Amino acid sequence: MSTSRPPTPSTPASKIQRTPTVTPGGSSRAQEEKILVTVRVRPLSKRELAMKDQKVAWECADSQTILYKGPQQDRAAPTSYTFDKVFGPACQTDLVYEDGAKDVAMSALTGINATIFAYGQTSSGKTFTMRGVTESAVRDIYKHIENNPEREFIIKISAMEIYNENVKDLLRPDSGPLRLLDDPEKGTIVEKLDEEIAKDSQHLRHLIGICEEQRQVGETALNDASSRSHQIIRLTVESRLREASGCVKSFVANLNFVDLAGSERAAQTHAIGARLKEGGHINRSLLTLTTVIRKLSSEKRSGHIPYRDSKLTRILQLSLGGNARTAIICTMSPALTHAEQSRNTLFFATCAKEVTNTAKVNMVVSDKQLVKHLQTEVARLEAELRTPDRASSSDILARKIKQDGNGDGRATEATR
Repeated sequence: MSTSRPPTPSTPASKIQRTPTVTPGGSSRAQEEKILVTVRVRPLSKRELAMKDQKVAWECADSQTILYKGPQQDRAAPTSYTFDKVFGPACQTDLVYEDGAKDVAMSALTGINATIFAYGQTSSGKTFTMRGVTESAVRDIYKHIENNPEREFIIKISAMEIYNENVKDLLRPDSGPLRLLDDPEKGTIVEKLDEEIAKDSQHLRHLIGICEEQRQVGETALNDASSRSHQIIRLTVESRLREASGCVKSFVANLNFVDLAGSERAAQTHAIGARLKEGGHINRSLLTLTTVIRKLSSEKRSGHIPYRDSKLTRILQLSLGGNARTAIICTMSPALTHAEQSRNTLFFATCAKEVTNTAKVNMVVSDKQLVKHLQTEVARLEAELRTPDRASSSDILARKIKQDGNGDGRATEATR
């Protein structure tokens, strides 16, 4: 698939303000921002190097630009693509995380929903990249917790895979297919999806490892361990000031790590039987994702957005044009034999960088904390009323009214 004209250069999304603001008093105001889109070009694989007359068709011109160097078969197809960041074959995953995911991922620690996607054709390095990104994020989350002892953090994990359009709980693999339900406040939820509290970083890594082991994989002509499902690992991050502070509001946010199955062509993967069926489901759900992204990237952004056409887009609707900060890492092969699939990946990435999300700080009031706060306030007022040296109860009432912001002169009149 190709675009009719080269994408025009625009201000990199990494230069746009990416911190949703919080108004005085704790309420949040939505902050519009573009999806952060980066592209990682992997080295040629052993299979590609073994092929006769294999050529490199793509190269990184600089830290933001990818150039096509292969034979020009479609004159209308662009030869240059610009993104927030481009990582060449020699780039390490740590740098991909630092420049392409860390800022978005760490938003979850301050009550902002965040999602990190890995997108690309089969065998392009998505799972390798996402595992490294997830590990680095877990490290930084617990480093942040250690550096902020005044706050109490709770980290919960849930995980699912979408295999042949069935949703499966990766923490409880014997639970069977799960249903999707519509919640008026949370949006689409997965019914009976298990969630566990992580005791510490090692426990969280252990649970993530269990989820990765349960994921459906299979051998194809392009990949010995090809992911046959979309995997979503979700961390729910809750934090509040310690009880002594008297604060009743808590931050709560979801951090999604989404490792998509790769688009594939049966002619290249030589898939038959179950593998062919899996590939069909993967391609259809990715086509829906591409359609959603393309429609959201339109300037008019009008008409029906087909979120409900696949379970993937339905589950991740908030991350696509909604209340979340989103980063997409697109992975691709530089090989000429995969030039068309790589171009499709770049077309997707070009559309994605035009999608605008409206993230905000999510706060909740703990009933338990609120009750404690009110009990403390009542006890304080009763103590003031019982103290003979204090002013009269009417004076106490007047001061209270003034503290609440209504003492602009009317409080004095009220006590006369």
